Amino acid sequence: MLIPAGATAERRAWLVTRYPDVRQALMDVRLSADELLPGAPVRIQIPPGQRPSSFLRMDDPEHGRLRGMIASQFTARRVRAMRSAIEALTERLLDDFAAQPQPADLHDAFSRKLPTMVIANLLGVPDKDHAFFVEKTRVTISQGDPERSLAAYLEMSNYLAELAERKQADPQDDLMSQLAVERLSTGEIDLDQLVGIARLVLVAGHETTTNQIALNILTLLADADLRAEVLADDGKLVPAFIEESMRYWSISQDAIVRLVTEDLDLGGRQMNKGDAVVISIPAGNHDPTAFPEPHRIDLRRDSQRHLQWGVGTHYCQGAPLAREEMVVSIRRLFERFPNLRLATTNPNELFRRGTVFHGVESLPVTW
Repeated sequence: MLIPAGATAERRAWLVTRYPDVRQALMDVRLSADELLPGAPVRIQIPPGQRPSSFLRMDDPEHGRLRGMIASQFTARRVRAMRSAIEALTERLLDDFAAQPQPADLHDAFSRKLPTMVIANLLGVPDKDHAFFVEKTRVTISQGDPERSLAAYLEMSNYLAELAERKQADPQDDLMSQLAVERLSTGEIDLDQLVGIARLVLVAGHETTTNQIALNILTLLADADLRAEVLADDGKLVPAFIEESMRYWSISQDAIVRLVTEDLDLGGRQMNKGDAVVISIPAGNHDPTAFPEPHRIDLRRDSQRHLQWGVGTHYCQGAPLAREEMVVSIRRLFERFPNLRLATTNPNELFRRGTVFHGVESLPVTW
């Protein structure tokens, strides 16, 4: 496989595809996530600066130190406490959606907005700036124009730096204030590190959940029998469907890259120090030895072992919050709009192109 090195010249990389090999690659400390190491591959076209863009692109112990600063925000207990706020945001968006003329773009009106509003509220971003973050996140992770992506990345970073300084002077009950007062003011982190944490929470919390919610909805709209099965008995199969849908769609396409720091054997292949590695979550989730008939959504299969959130030290902290948003969104959407249906005869035309996260550009529906 060819991947960009930095944002320009091409280089070859190993592509890891089998389920057990993907799991090993995600957990093996000889595969480094540190984007500042000489020869480290860069997938999202933002050239590294003087330090990693976020702790996602670090190794332990620094990765664990920074990651631990936000761990309390994503516990199961904390997420349960946020459920009423998620439900209220969902109802508000569905009220607005119901007032639109038909057909309407459900992605633009709902699935793109809900995760952004949840994460922005968690961080302490004012409501008036939500649209700014939706746009800057979308452009940052797009791959068509590296210069435009970098410009959006810098705009987002500058905004977050200014917000952190405001929170430091006037703290509120939000994550940015907590980091500014408890970590920045004490010298435990500097402003760039705080911005890196906030940017990762915002981009990861918005982009992944946004696309997965839309794909969950599309899946149910495209298959009436599956929809009836999932929503039967007050939606008791909704959680199982969400896990299987995440396995099936595997929205993180090829964004996980690593650098080999010691010679190793992976899946019967000898990898040498300095080699670049791309870890394919979709391929691992569609390995038929792990998930028989992987191209079929099966509500009875054990999908809990899917790799959508990663494994090991880099397991996604926001997974409990994303799951909560998905459950609420599906249940409330189809309760409010039981006759919801696609307003296109060609669902394939809806999918995004040229981005590291799979998803849709729009979701035209009528009811």
